[in-house]
Amino acid sequence: MTEHTPPAPPPSSSAEAAPSIGLWVGTYPAAGAESPAGAGEGIWEVSLDPATGGLSGRQAVRTPAPSFVAAHPSGGVLYAVGEQEAGTVSVFTVTDPGSSDAAVALEHQATVSSGGASPCHLLLAPDARTLYVANYSSGTLAVLPLEPSGALAPEVLAGGPAQVFGHTGSGPRADRQESSHAHFVAFAPGGTHLLVSDLGADELRRYRVASDGLLAEDGIAARLPAGAGPRHLAFSADGRHAYVVGELDGAVHVLEWDEGSASGAPVQQVPLVDPPLTAQPSHIERDGDVLLVGVRGADLVVALRIGADGLLEREQGATALPGGCPRHHAVVGGWTVVAEQVPGALVTLRPDSRAVAHVLPVPSPACVAPRR
Repeated sequence: MTEHTPPAPPPSSSAEAAPSIGLWVGTYPAAGAESPAGAGEGIWEVSLDPATGGLSGRQAVRTPAPSFVAAHPSGGVLYAVGEQEAGTVSVFTVTDPGSSDAAVALEHQATVSSGGASPCHLLLAPDARTLYVANYSSGTLAVLPLEPSGALAPEVLAGGPAQVFGHTGSGPRADRQESSHAHFVAFAPGGTHLLVSDLGADELRRYRVASDGLLAEDGIAARLPAGAGPRHLAFSADGRHAYVVGELDGAVHVLEWDEGSASGAPVQQVPLVDPPLTAQPSHIERDGDVLLVGVRGADLVVALRIGADGLLEREQGATALPGGCPRHHAVVGGWTVVAEQVPGALVTLRPDSRAVAHVLPVPSPACVAPRR
């Protein structure tokens, strides 16, 4: 495995080296998101050096199209979608190797239906007793109750999701918005409602959350401009604004958010590139008062500063990536770790300048999740 590492200052010899930070990385089949699953792709275990941003890793398990993964807070369980027409969610036990130089193992526990087609996002409830699944192609949201250990509840193992919610809706883009497409799941500020970004219907769907994690439909939280294609979202630190990526119109949409009603009203639209329709933004992550947005096509990570009023100020800068198709990223220990799907690499960006610090080849990475 070849790696490219730009020069970095060595850590201070007077300080003890900090332990590496573990990451899980989900992948697509090497030929890409639309190719048949099960051609050797799987979940990678990756270590991040917090002093230099250096990366090292290996494939921990083979499993079909694990394009999104989520770790249980115990650190002992990992969940992965199987992004296929007959969508699945798989659960793995994380086996502690017992020594720092031994490899962590993933042991398969179970695989169940995701409640729809092409599952693309997972969200654990704050109490880790429920797993929520967004199924892109079918537009459905599924609810999977969990045991305290993180294992799937017996009723899920026996019969699949406890609840599956569908939706009707479409948008002006006939090629991408012919029907509902659930793309991302998030808790609204206050924790009483769950939101689903519906790329096909240009809406944020709203569900009321019961004490046991089950859901009840509760209408539409926000409507985006026709053809926006809402994908991923993030909230301001005070919960008064939501920032929604428009995958189809190439912009970040700012919503003024009302926690009491769990609803948002558009107040600002910020194009990410010029012209905006030449690129497809993907993931958005808030790092303090800065939003980091991956932009496919332009192959950038764009930084936008959040002003005191919650609106977005001028661009903080844009980092040109060495590869292409930044599908997802996470801020870990100050470093931004980007999953470049094409031609296939993880890239770390420096905390201060967001310049490229390290590149690790990984086949078709689609998701970066810190290990717990």
